[in-house]
Amino acid sequence: MARREETEAQRLKRIAILNARLPKKRNIAQGLLRDPEGRVLLCELTYKPEWDLPGGVVDPGEPPASTVVREISEELGLDVAVRGLVAVNWLPPWRGWDDAHLFLFDLGVLDVELDPARFLPREIVDAHWVAPGETARHVAPYTARMLESVAEWEPGSTLYLEDGGPVTGI
Repeated sequence: MARREETEAQRLKRIAILNARLPKKRNIAQGLLRDPEGRVLLCELTYKPEWDLPGGVVDPGEPPASTVVREISEELGLDVAVRGLVAVNWLPPWRGWDDAHLFLFDLGVLDVELDPARFLPREIVDAHWVAPGETARHVAPYTARMLESVAEWEPGSTLYLEDGGPVTGI
């Protein structure tokens, strides 16, 4: 059977139908930011009891690396630069949220005093430098597993995780 030729308008209409029907997946971009003592930056949030890594949901049409830089600037008043991708973490449905992809970026070491006056009050209650061994006491279980999985991460490599943990055979 010969492929029928379609006009550009027909092609765009077909793509619009597919876009409306295909699954949408939430993408999250977070940053692994450390201080000179090796502590990790965690944010105490207004909208959930667990603390979390800085970052946020990727807007449509926005690259995840740009998202993490934008979110940290808006919410914490910090200027950061992405140094690499630490991990891609698939998150299963949790507490009413659908599954998602989480992109964890290396933001390097930051030697600054955090200024709560610069925090976005509708999102951030406070931010804390937390020793790696203490993070699990404050974060959601999947974040604790992810931080444990990336503890031995080497710059230049990227991990693939599911629900915070490594996947056997990959």
